[in-house]
Amino acid sequence: MSAQRRPDWPKVRLHVVTGKGGTGKSTVAAALALALASHGKNVLVCEVEGRQGIARMFDVDPLPYEEVRVATGLSTDRGAGTVHALHIDPESALLEYLAMYYKLGRAGRALDRFGVVEFATTIAPGVRDVLLTGKVYEAVERNSRNRNAITYDAVVLDAPPTGRISQFLNVSDELAGLAKVGPIKNQSDTMMTLFRSPRTAVHLVTVLEEMPVQETHDGIAELRRDGLPVGGVVVNMVRPRDIGDDDLALARADDLDRDALATDLAEAGLPVSDPLLDGLLRVAHDHAERRALEDAQRALVADFGVPSYELPRLPGGVDLGGLYELAAALKEQGIA
Repeated sequence: MSAQRRPDWPKVRLHVVTGKGGTGKSTVAAALALALASHGKNVLVCEVEGRQGIARMFDVDPLPYEEVRVATGLSTDRGAGTVHALHIDPESALLEYLAMYYKLGRAGRALDRFGVVEFATTIAPGVRDVLLTGKVYEAVERNSRNRNAITYDAVVLDAPPTGRISQFLNVSDELAGLAKVGPIKNQSDTMMTLFRSPRTAVHLVTVLEEMPVQETHDGIAELRRDGLPVGGVVVNMVRPRDIGDDDLALARADDLDRDALATDLAEAGLPVSDPLLDGLLRVAHDHAERRALEDAQRALVADFGVPSYELPRLPGGVDLGGLYELAAALKEQGIA
């Protein structure tokens, strides 16, 4: 694909990244932020689960409750933008909310010392989610209350897993039984105008295995049911396709030429033995079976009716260099 391909989501300001645990959604969120931070754009990547995964991937100190510059985006002919990161915790978000909307500076900190803040953010999960998503909303919709704050071209949210994403974003419904009127209810309703708008896209991360693909399918259906905008599906940790289809079919049917394999090993200067040949043929069969299963799951993803993107499995694991490699792949495929 051409590196000059136009992005699939030009109007989106808030990219929400979710996925089943173990699919690498935090890695994809970080790589997406790097991909978006091109052409001189400034991007903020936020995490809300308290794991400090973003800090580890960018090899920086644990993130405080403030926006910290962590990287330079992909370089293009128009220059490179910057990536800032923010760790959002509900207690700090509530204190900021009280200071911003109720002018409770020292009084808010006093409440924190008495445990009122922790009580307020644990007694009602809906309130907790409003506080977390409210900070994300504020980063997207910077206004006069945010003097001297950076204005971002895009915000990436490393969100909760697929099974909780609709509940997490659907803050207005979550608060229905707790706050029917008042500033928190008004704020949640205002946030929903962004979360349900074309300026938001919820991207789902999966791997080519049955359970994650099924959960992705269910997540898309739930998001659509709740009126939340579905983005693309990122298929992560894809194995290299380094064996041809004909050889894969022979390996799966246990029809590989044993004598030809022995000849190839001998020509390579390797000792040939029956146990070695048996082991290699067994590994080839298992690999072919795995590839067949992956191809079947890939076909299911193709039927979801949304754009899909693939990222390779990195043999050495994910470090900052690996993130840039993944970012380049995402940009080339058009998600950024």
